[in-house]
Amino acid sequence: MSRQPSNQRSDIYSRITTRIIADLEQGVRPWTRPWTTGQAASEVSRPLRHNGQPYTGINVLLLWSETIARGFASSRWMTFRQAIELGGAVRKGETGTTVVFASSFIRTETTETGTEIEHDIPFLKTYTVFNADQIAGLPGRFHEIAPVHDPMSRIGDAGRFFANTGALIRHGGSAAYYAAIRDYIQMPCLDAFRDDAAYVAVLSHEMTHWTGAPRRLDRDLSRYAKDRSERAREELIAELGSSFLCADLGIVPELEPRPDHASYLDGWLKVLGNDKRAIFSAAAHAQRAVDYLHSLQPEFDEEAAA
Repeated sequence: MSRQPSNQRSDIYSRITTRIIADLEQGVRPWTRPWTTGQAASEVSRPLRHNGQPYTGINVLLLWSETIARGFASSRWMTFRQAIELGGAVRKGETGTTVVFASSFIRTETTETGTEIEHDIPFLKTYTVFNADQIAGLPGRFHEIAPVHDPMSRIGDAGRFFANTGALIRHGGSAAYYAAIRDYIQMPCLDAFRDDAAYVAVLSHEMTHWTGAPRRLDRDLSRYAKDRSERAREELIAELGSSFLCADLGIVPELEPRPDHASYLDGWLKVLGNDKRAIFSAAAHAQRAVDYLHSLQPEFDEEAAA
């Protein structure tokens, strides 16, 4: 795979960031409520590739946003060629959606003294996918609606998931936060929330903060202290982490704006406006946080989560 020119990569960052800013300016957070289109009201999942493997990171946001904007009912996406290989055909006039593949390669340079130095060079490549709703002739399994499971059983699974992390979670008071110095999560009592799903969403947010501790992922955003964007960036990571994790757990929380969301929204718009790579970085940090939480579960399969 060839490396993309830096100006082309910059254009990708700019185009995607501009789209997300537009959503935020309309009051739409593209990482929330992607299940309000044609899916069952009690179902939510990450976007899935043709083989059922979930998308990760920034692609989750891109495809959720497209699902909302275009009213797709299916969570499955595939390339033009993959559709043909499955016996389908993209309908005439349909337009695809851009997703990205980010990776890196090692380049070795030899210094004047003969020392070899390895450089990790990142690259970004785009490709186009189509939703299963845009494709005719696909096997029936691509249009099946996921069975509706008992919401309370999913809440129970979420409780076990959080317990398996070993995080210290305290209850009481009226505020939810992660106390970094003493390394515990404070949550209001369950009865203080609109429903159990809202509790899980807030706890997922605080658990994402918890993963950033030095003895865990050691998420260091101190380089953003000069422009005072540390907090906004960390809160964006926690928002995305909560959204990704709720999707993984099958939890569908109702939107319940917190008093501080208005200031966060303003901060996110400033960050994204000044840094076209910020949303990519935040999504990557959020994905690492969720992967870490999954790694603490019994019988974790690393290959399945890759």
